[in-house]
Amino acid sequence: MHSRPVTSNAPFEHHEIVILGVTQTGAPFRPSDWAERLCGLVSQFSRDRRICYSPYVTPIVADGVKCVVIDMRLKTARPEAFAFLMGFARENGLVLRIGRAEARQRAASVLEDSLPDAPSAG
Repeated sequence: MHSRPVTSNAPFEHHEIVILGVTQTGAPFRPSDWAERLCGLVSQFSRDRRICYSPYVTPIVADGVKCVVIDMRLKTARPEAFAFLMGFARENGLVLRIGRAEARQRAASVLEDSLPDAPSAG
């Protein structure tokens, strides 16, 4: 996790913010299922009436650390949910960092460019 940390005054010009399961003092955040619980608070029901995570809030594990990735579109789509998540991170002294959406998009583009063209159906 070698991303630039987000400071409390940093503008949110990035596509993702990641809440790391590590406190400002370097201690692991507990309980161990905190990321799933947090994402569950902003989950929704799918068309088949199953509960699913919001497309804007996803639990992940990065370098062995549980994290929550927040898509910045949440700030517009559900500002109260965005404020809640940022408040949770602040109140619990959790580390925030900029997400890697741009890096993933570049990697996908490179991969796509390296694949052979599909044969035409002609």
